[in-house]
Amino acid sequence: MSTTANIGYLYAGILLAAGFVFVLVATTAANILAPHKATKEKLQTYESGETPIGSAWVQYPLGFYIFALLFVAFDVDIVFIISWAIIFKQLSIFGFCEIVFFIVVLALGLVYAWRKGVTRWI
Repeated sequence: MSTTANIGYLYAGILLAAGFVFVLVATTAANILAPHKATKEKLQTYESGETPIGSAWVQYPLGFYIFALLFVAFDVDIVFIISWAIIFKQLSIFGFCEIVFFIVVLALGLVYAWRKGVTRWI
């Protein structure tokens, strides 16, 4: 006995298996066909076709990474707020209070990061 839902799971399973097989075949083919001999040109640091000057191993300030994490966090939060806005009428007052609390927590996090100096570049 097969239903439409079971056929959907079957299709999903077939696509998942096909994806795994494709990744395995592509990775194996790349490992077999790719040249493995290390040359001076291969070991050189490459950046926009320019010859590197100095060491490529520089340490960036931690603030750059934290700023990037803040950006990603707020970007994901915007997606959440947009999806909330789509079903706003269905959520009634509870949904409104929930999103206000969510935005207050985000604002407190931003104020905390601002006070710690994460948003300053220099």
